[in-house]
Amino acid sequence: MSPQDGEFLSFHADELAAQTLAGQRAGRAAIRPFLPDQHREFFRLLPYLFTATLDADGWPVASVLSGAAGFAQSPDPRTLRIAALPSAGDPAAAGLAAGNRVGLLGLDLSTRRRNRANGTVSALDDKGLTVAVEQSFGNCAQYIQTRTPTAHARSPLAAEALTGIDASARRLIETADTLFVASRSRDGVGESGGLDVSHRGGRPGFVDVQEDTLVVPDFRGNRFFNTLGNLLGDPRCGLLFIDFATGDLLQLQGTATIDWTAAAGQPTGTQRSWRLAIARGWRRRGALPFDWVFGDYAPATLATGRWRG
Repeated sequence: MSPQDGEFLSFHADELAAQTLAGQRAGRAAIRPFLPDQHREFFRLLPYLFTATLDADGWPVASVLSGAAGFAQSPDPRTLRIAALPSAGDPAAAGLAAGNRVGLLGLDLSTRRRNRANGTVSALDDKGLTVAVEQSFGNCAQYIQTRTPTAHARSPLAAEALTGIDASARRLIETADTLFVASRSRDGVGESGGLDVSHRGGRPGFVDVQEDTLVVPDFRGNRFFNTLGNLLGDPRCGLLFIDFATGDLLQLQGTATIDWTAAAGQPTGTQRSWRLAIARGWRRRGALPFDWVFGDYAPATLATGRWRG
C-alpha cells in the first residue's frame, strides 16, 4: 500500500484504556505510518524540534534540537533527516543511536501549528541523524502561547545535575506557561507504541510545585491520550521547561501517578491531573540559541486557571 492510499494506525491498548477512564473516546486514530506532504513541508520550515529519547535505564528524556530553518528535511514520506545533534551535557544524547526509538514534535510557536513524527533512528553521523518515520499525526493548537524566535548565539554552561527541585528550578516552573513531556509505551503494545513528546500549556503557575513533586492539570484536548496512555503502561517520563528570556533549559525525570477526577481547588478547566515525583534533573544554562518575543496566550489558555491567585 502506498502512502497515498490512506493508511492509518490504531490507538494502542493503553491509549484506549486511558480514553475509557477519561470517558472521552476519540474514534479513529488519524495516525499515519508516513509523513503527508504538508507535514514534510512543515518540518522543513522549523529552526527547532522537540525530542523524546530513552536513557540507558529506559527512562524517557525530553529535549530540543535546533538549527537554521531547513535543518530538518524529508527526502521521502518515510524519512526525516535532521542536521543537528544534542549539545554537550544534554542527557538526551545517549539515546540518539542507530536502532533506537525517538519521538519528535514539530511545533511552530509563532503560529501554534504542531505535528508529530515518531520512529527509529536509522543512521547517525557527525552531522546529524536520519529517522525512519513510523507514526505521523497532527495535534490541536490549544494552550499554545505564541512566541517568535530570532537566532541568538549563546555560550552554554556545563550541565548542572539536580537531585530535586531547587530554588532556581522552582522559580522557573512556577512562572512557566509551557512544558514538554516525553513518555514511552510499555513493551508489547504493537506498532502503535513507541516514544512520544507532547506539549502542555496553561497560564503561568499552571504547574504546582510541592517540594519534589509536580502536579500538572490536564485540560480538555484532542482526546487521543497519547501521553496518559503511555503513563498507564509505564509511569516514567521526562519533562522540559524553557526559560525563554535566557535560553536556559530544565530537564527532569520522574514517575507519574494519574488522578482521573477533578478535585476542588484545582485550576479552572482541570479534567484530571497527574503527579510527578521527581527522581533527577539537569539545568543547562544558555542551551537554546534564540531570543523570543512573546505574542499572546491561546484563547483556550485564558479559559483556564492556575493553582494560586
